Amino acid sequence: MFAGVAILANVNQTASEKAEEFGFRTGDLVQEWLWDDDVDDTIRKNIETLTGEELVDEEYDSAVDGAIIWWRDGDDEDGLSDTIMDAYAVLGQDGPLWVLTPKPGRDGAPGANTVQNASKTAGMNASTPLTVSDDWNGIRLRAFGKSSNR
Repeated sequence: MFAGVAILANVNQTASEKAEEFGFRTGDLVQEWLWDDDVDDTIRKNIETLTGEELVDEEYDSAVDGAIIWWRDGDDEDGLSDTIMDAYAVLGQDGPLWVLTPKPGRDGAPGANTVQNASKTAGMNASTPLTVSDDWNGIRLRAFGKSSNR
């Protein structure tokens, strides 16, 4: 019984280390929003390794296959809603869209409902936060009434 638990934990850790939980695939072009010096470069590198493509910044204005938004408390909640709408506008075929936030207790951690409120304002559903690194959580967003095949 314990061996099965260890194997499952190992599979989850491997998926996390390879960024597979984000739903990105080889060849996907992923856009990164609100990058700053405090982001987790390991997450960024794992996404680039998985996709085989470098992340593009928020100035990129062509269609992308996925997006990540780095968001911290102190940023304007309405600004987050606007960023979510901007990211969704260039996201092709309802690909994965994630908001990454510092974990509770870390510098810049948002209030419990901040991302959910901003997402709702932007017309999106927010999932339950997922641990994506030691210091960051990820919240996947989907448009109301839409589902993703990823």
